[in-house]
Amino acid sequence: MSKKPEDIFNFSETSDACVKCGKCIPVCTIHNVNADEVTSPRGFIDLLGAYQNGNLDLDKNAKDIFESCFLCTNCVDVCPKALPVDMIIEQVRSDIAQKFGIAWYKRAFFLLLRHRWLNDIAFKLGWTFQTCGFKIKADINSMNSRFNLPMLKTDRLFPSLMKISFLNSHKENIDNGGKRKVAIFIGCLANYNYKDIGEGLLEILEALEIDAFLAKDQKCCGAPAYFTGDFDTVDSNAKHNIEYFESFGADVEAIIIPEATCSAMLKIDYEHYFHDQPEWKERAIAIKDKIFMATEWLQHHTHLEQLLASKKKDTKIVTYHDPCHAKKMQGIHREPRNLISKNYNMVEMSDPNVCCGFGGVTMQTEKYHFAKAAGIPKAAMIKKTEADIVSAECSACRMQINASMGYADVKTVFKNPIELIAEALRK
Repeated sequence: MSKKPEDIFNFSETSDACVKCGKCIPVCTIHNVNADEVTSPRGFIDLLGAYQNGNLDLDKNAKDIFESCFLCTNCVDVCPKALPVDMIIEQVRSDIAQKFGIAWYKRAFFLLLRHRWLNDIAFKLGWTFQTCGFKIKADINSMNSRFNLPMLKTDRLFPSLMKISFLNSHKENIDNGGKRKVAIFIGCLANYNYKDIGEGLLEILEALEIDAFLAKDQKCCGAPAYFTGDFDTVDSNAKHNIEYFESFGADVEAIIIPEATCSAMLKIDYEHYFHDQPEWKERAIAIKDKIFMATEWLQHHTHLEQLLASKKKDTKIVTYHDPCHAKKMQGIHREPRNLISKNYNMVEMSDPNVCCGFGGVTMQTEKYHFAKAAGIPKAAMIKKTEADIVSAECSACRMQINASMGYADVKTVFKNPIELIAEALRK
């Protein structure tokens, strides 16, 4: 971005730059489910300018408005001036957290994200007792609550828990011939809930004779905390990860990530977050060239495409959803399609770019009615394709889309492109 950080995070500068053209309105996820000018990109920008100029109190009403943004970046994508609405919303949420505090259950969740050993214990206990409160759907790695509770309705699908996390299931260094070596940043959902993603990635690297370093000291990228305003957790995790990546960066070709949100956080948002910490900003920038989404690196830096072409074609039909943090933030959308299409028949849904409606921790808890409403159109698009499988390189999208398909009784199964590629290589 050509603008200086002090301009980007100057709410008044951004507000004054907005020409109120309205191009953002039709694509805004929250405006499409809550058609109010204040919950639109230009509404957010105008209110943020008023807040910085002292003309708007950061009261509970303003808090409610600023927490309603899905951070999907659709508005940034179509804005003639590419105004960074997502970035300034993320910034004001820190002010909100400082003034109003963060709900106890979010603080507990973020505590787990800061300490992997604690997270390991919590998820192991969760796996042990999950059948007491949930009905498990093992075929889609999901579960329904047995009881109707405020945020745990019986018709809502959640990711089920694994007995042993992906990182704890393997040794740290995996030798596949020693010709090349990459590190894996797996992401929390793929580590604890959707373990087949990591297993599939290891199979792919083995087939390509590329050594894998599992980087077991990695911490959560910090995205859930960043989108909620818990900058203390972001600061702690980001600095840890940067220092850790620096310690082994020279020994690997790349750090590959099968998760769009994690990749965008590490590669793009760390730089934004450290805008007022010059040393750490430079260190965040220095590691960027090593970070890739998994399908991005596999297509452009290996012979995987040719290897897949030598395998049998599967009769299953696959449709692809573009995660907001993949296509709009990183420009990654052709790569997963190119790899999947080698062995599967692909059909595009009517608008793969529409946000699935995940939106972050706040949207998945106290504002879940918005997330549920935003998910309905995506489920309808998937159903209309009559595809056997819907794919996206993002486990947050997977969690949201599985829930949305559950409400709409859509029988399509969700799989990460890495899982599909690994399945193709076995044939």
